[in-house]
Amino acid sequence: MARGYLRWSVRDLADTSGVSPATIKRMEESEGVPKAITDNLAKVEKALAEAGLEFIAENGGGPGVRLKAPVLGIQG
Repeated sequence: MARGYLRWSVRDLADTSGVSPATIKRMEESEGVPKAITDNLAKVEKALAEAGLEFIAENGGGPGVRLKAPVLGIQG
């Protein structure tokens, strides 16, 4: 969902985060919290946050993401 907000491909996220496309695909295909090296998860989260996403903690409605501010090309 996070990549969708940004309209990023797997390659876009891989290039921005420094994590391989194969690892990102495995993370996205997993159920629940991805089974990945903590450093890779941190790199992906940092890249998405720096692109303008805010991670929402689970508060009864489930975890998610939202835009901090409008992203170029996306109307909110």
